[in-house]
Amino acid sequence: MRIKILIRLKSQILEPQGKVIEQALNNLGFNEFNNIRQGKLIELDLPDNLSKEEKGQKIDSACKKLLVNDIIEEYEVLG
Repeated sequence: MRIKILIRLKSQILEPQGKVIEQALNNLGFNEFNNIRQGKLIELDLPDNLSKEEKGQKIDSACKKLLVNDIIEEYEVLG
């Protein structure tokens, strides 16, 4: 099963890359876009024979141990 994990900075953390993207879009005439935040997407495969609970535990463990810096980042499992 293909799993997607969206990782982004927590909302209270200043996000300079999003600010640069916002300024560039404004310079191109896209003034409607604001409060842009950039994240990263990680895709991985897990065996289909794992239960939903086992998959959740493995994903949480991998995120907490390696994929996510939980001091400044948050994550969401998309599927």
